Amino acid sequence: MRREWRVWLRRYRGWALAGFLGLLIWLAAPSGEVSLRIGPDVEGPWPRFRVDPPAPQPGDVVTLEVRDRVPWAYIRLTVNGVPAVLERIEDQPEAGTWRWVWRFQMPEGPARVAFYRDCHLGCQLRGRLALGEPEPTPAPRLPTKLGLVFPHPGRDWKGRSGWAVELTYTQRTEDPDWGIDALAARVARDEARGLRVLVRVDYDRGQTLPPAGDRDALMRYLHVLERMARDDRLQGVYAYFLGSGPNEAASNRLAPDQPITPAWYARVFNGYGESPGRTDNAVAVIRVANPRARVLVGPVRPWVRDQDGERRHRIDVPWLNYFNALVAFIDEAARAKAAIGMWNPGPDGFALHVPGRPEAARTAGYAEAEEPRLDLRGPEGARIGFQVLYDWLEILNAYPSTRGRPVYITSSNTYTPDEGVPPAHNYPRGWLTAAWSVVAGEPQVEAFCWFLDWDPQWEDFSLWQGKGRLRDAAEEFEALLRGAP
Repeated sequence: MRREWRVWLRRYRGWALAGFLGLLIWLAAPSGEVSLRIGPDVEGPWPRFRVDPPAPQPGDVVTLEVRDRVPWAYIRLTVNGVPAVLERIEDQPEAGTWRWVWRFQMPEGPARVAFYRDCHLGCQLRGRLALGEPEPTPAPRLPTKLGLVFPHPGRDWKGRSGWAVELTYTQRTEDPDWGIDALAARVARDEARGLRVLVRVDYDRGQTLPPAGDRDALMRYLHVLERMARDDRLQGVYAYFLGSGPNEAASNRLAPDQPITPAWYARVFNGYGESPGRTDNAVAVIRVANPRARVLVGPVRPWVRDQDGERRHRIDVPWLNYFNALVAFIDEAARAKAAIGMWNPGPDGFALHVPGRPEAARTAGYAEAEEPRLDLRGPEGARIGFQVLYDWLEILNAYPSTRGRPVYITSSNTYTPDEGVPPAHNYPRGWLTAAWSVVAGEPQVEAFCWFLDWDPQWEDFSLWQGKGRLRDAAEEFEALLRGAP
């Protein structure tokens, strides 16, 4: 019997091994995903890949063929997160297969190729292929609160795991700069550099959230939020925050007669004013699509009087009243949903806008660079500089469902709209270091992001370009990265 078993094993061991490996792959592959490594002509489980040239070198133009038994629609192929060019589709129904052919330029280092399906609903990974020699395992990065809006891809983060703030518009999903594919490529690039990514989701240019009372616009917004939450390319996003500056008229340009009130913001966010069981709100649709996704309240702009709020703060100024009403309504909706057993119906945190005002320090007789450390007040008693941070914290910590939630400073610099002087012209050397000393010691603050690092249209704010006085800010940021915990 033993001899017969050994003869059978010698004769059929190849088939047995192949079957065993196939079973392991099938059991390990979630949702039909297949992951493969190297190999220019892979004839394993579906999908199957063929690469020309077989061993591409950096700079080579590569043709990659994907074959599958399913005629997937709305497909994407990315190389290190960047979409490749689809050259042609070839149906071969008689053979029971379909073939797609892409073209891309082989990057420096390894190429991580990913094939996605059903991207109209949120791209789902179908198969992967790695070309080139794998990179060595990177050294662990030390986390830091420091971050940047639109970080330059060439920035050296000094071995730190910092923060990146990116932006997308839900009504421009196919836009080459601001659509979902462009966002996914930036997220992949940021993640490859060890950054944690916060994504600001605006309704459209000049319209940070859907116009108040416009249900059709709300449904369009929610549909794209759900699509992003489902998208496998965006699963590494640390958190989404909804809009920015809803209290400002400039954020409501498409519908100036339908301002984004605190009640409407809370309606969009977690269903304030509706039956607690309804799920047509941002928190619900995102968490159903991806329970791991974090959802943050977007930042209110300080020192703006365009809108007031129904719930007065103890310091009666429009921006604090607006934020107080917004947080109160979100808290009310969260507690109503919790009462009927809904899971985590409130925010995971808050994005904050915390700019500085160096001129106010000089007027008060202090060095401009010391402004972040000073509790400067206006005639109504509200803080007028960087310590507006503590006005925001006082309000959100006053309500049961938002008390103690982490905050993320997603925009900070030395520009204020009422003064209108950009950082390239008013930045005092030492200001960033002083601001860092404040946020580094505040445990509720998770991220401190300068607006911005790099964008050709914002050179008066860009650390990367270092125009005028921003040269000092750029040097300080580098020094803080080297020494920041």
